[in-house]
Amino acid sequence: MAVPSTNTSLEDIQTEFGGSNPISLSEYYLGGSNVSPGTPAPNGPIPSSGQISIGQFRGASAIYNIDFLVIAGGASGGSNARASGSAGGGGAGGYRTSTQTVGAGNSITVTVGGAGGAPPSGTSKGNDGSASSISGPGLTTISSAGGGGGGAGDNNPSGRSGGSGGGTGYTGGGGGSGNSPSTSPSQGNPGGSGGPGGFPYGGGGGGGAGGAGSGGHGGPGGSGAASSITGSSVTRAGGGGGGTEPGGSVGSGGSGGGGSGGSNGNGGTGTTNTGSGGGGSGGINQSAGGAGGSGVVLLSVPTSAYSGTTSGSPTVTTSGSNTIMKFTGSGSYTT
Repeated sequence: MAVPSTNTSLEDIQTEFGGSNPISLSEYYLGGSNVSPGTPAPNGPIPSSGQISIGQFRGASAIYNIDFLVIAGGASGGSNARASGSAGGGGAGGYRTSTQTVGAGNSITVTVGGAGGAPPSGTSKGNDGSASSISGPGLTTISSAGGGGGGAGDNNPSGRSGGSGGGTGYTGGGGGSGNSPSTSPSQGNPGGSGGPGGFPYGGGGGGGAGGAGSGGHGGPGGSGAASSITGSSVTRAGGGGGGTEPGGSVGSGGSGGGGSGGSNGNGGTGTTNTGSGGGGSGGINQSAGGAGGSGVVLLSVPTSAYSGTTSGSPTVTTSGSNTIMKFTGSGSYTT
């Protein structure tokens, strides 16, 4: 969208920038109620006072805000090799929001991170999730780090660092660090420590976007974080629960889609397109951690400015005066 470069009329200017009838050029001074500072105007500049002409608006385009929610892929929980013991839950993918100002004709590249796949049974740490991002001309790139894998349930217990960190296996030690690499505001939280020595052996929960994973004998995953970018509140990016032996409390998955820990078996799977962590396995020889949940990227633009030019087949909905694009795979949007 932009004002035509030739045969420009007052109606064309009103279509691009809004305003009231009868149309008057005095409504369209730069910095006024209709034309924001920084408006691209190749035949301008558009004046903020004094003499103003239709010709200064040729090719001009309105600028507006886009809201972004960028969630990386969640990690898988760790695996357990012994007839006793349990592994840590996977950390949620990094969770970042941004509001940025754009004009017409810019291409926004969207990358959606995949989940950490289930690790092999035995003494294996969980696999990290992959990063999600948005980038493009005139934008500040926003990149969210994949979640950190859960610690194994034997001699390789430490959780991995990531957007949110993985929980530690039952032999102890601190959970993996969250918010790695560091962003402000924080993109995630640390995983929980494995349970202290003694039956029932349990792993720590993976960190979530809204809270740290818990320690103990099958620690719960950290809570997810809520966003209303779609027009209603939705919680995403919960941490995976720690596994436990029979007799212990299963580590529940964090709110927003975290997989539960296994009780004498495999860990649960994180929910697809929430960036949540998978659960750690527990208490049986050769059990496996659960896979994480894949990431998601959402964009919300004023419907009046929505171009309809996308790739990657996002799901498109409306809420109030906004159009929302939900990318579950990589693609693009041209403003």
